[in-house]
Amino acid sequence: MLIIPEALIADLVTPADAYDAVMACLTAAARGEAENFPVIRQALGEGRQYGFKSGIDRAAGQMGVKAGGYFPGNAARGIINHQSSVFLFDPDSGRPLAMVGGNLLTALRTAAAAAISIDRLARPDARVLGIVGAGHQAGFQLRAAARLRPWERVIGWNLHPEMLPRLGAIAAELGLPFEAVDLPRMVEADAIITITSSPAASLMTAHVSPGTHLACMGTDTKGKQEIEPALVARARVYTDEVAQSVSIGEAQHAVAAGLLDADKIIPLGAVLAGLAPGRQSDSEITLYDGTGVALQDLAVAALAVTRAKARGLGQEVEV
Repeated sequence: MLIIPEALIADLVTPADAYDAVMACLTAAARGEAENFPVIRQALGEGRQYGFKSGIDRAAGQMGVKAGGYFPGNAARGIINHQSSVFLFDPDSGRPLAMVGGNLLTALRTAAAAAISIDRLARPDARVLGIVGAGHQAGFQLRAAARLRPWERVIGWNLHPEMLPRLGAIAAELGLPFEAVDLPRMVEADAIITITSSPAASLMTAHVSPGTHLACMGTDTKGKQEIEPALVARARVYTDEVAQSVSIGEAQHAVAAGLLDADKIIPLGAVLAGLAPGRQSDSEITLYDGTGVALQDLAVAALAVTRAKARGLGQEVEV
């Protein structure tokens, strides 16, 4: 088994790599060539979450599991709140193939998924990007989105506004004007990325203009919520995995309230594969419920393994 520590990942997988890998696995799932297995999540108290996401991509020959979660006390320890590792197995024999550091990979694949949704679902003339949230993942989201569209400016909101200058600094690196705003001013955005760990909605339907695309990336556990159910019901909803969307994703609240029919949620992979339509009009609100699926983790981890082997990196151990 090859062990690839977290410290090597940045030199093995780029944001562009993650974009291509996530595109491929979402498309494979839509074609019935890959599947995510049921998620196991456990609350540990004090905001901590731990769990497992697993799946198999028969088209790519990948099978495995990501173990990890969210530990909000980690800032005091000098490490990021999200901690995870990806384990890959031979889909034919079950033999363990690799253990891969999953922190940066998770950030890259999450940002890539949001960027894909913006690329395929936002209006062609979208020029103002809104970001709700300013934590560790927000910077990855901004960089990934900036690769795809000629944004004219970025507006941002965070519950703790003192964190926004860090996001503004990244925007400046990208040559984009940045302004911290109150939530009602999100009506100025053509696309909005929500990336918080909130247990209660902050973005309301009054904060979103017709024609906006929403990439809701923070809700991945039962009870989390970034936007009000009425806003979900107002949109055409897409997701990475319908089963996760209605159980642990942003759509869980709208479905539970009877405002959204689960059968109306469209896998984004089906759009990528040409099996379902994307945006239908310039006035339509589109919403991508990014719950984060195992297939994405396996895809980027497998790429890291391939690159590490080619460069003679990592440590081989007998198991």
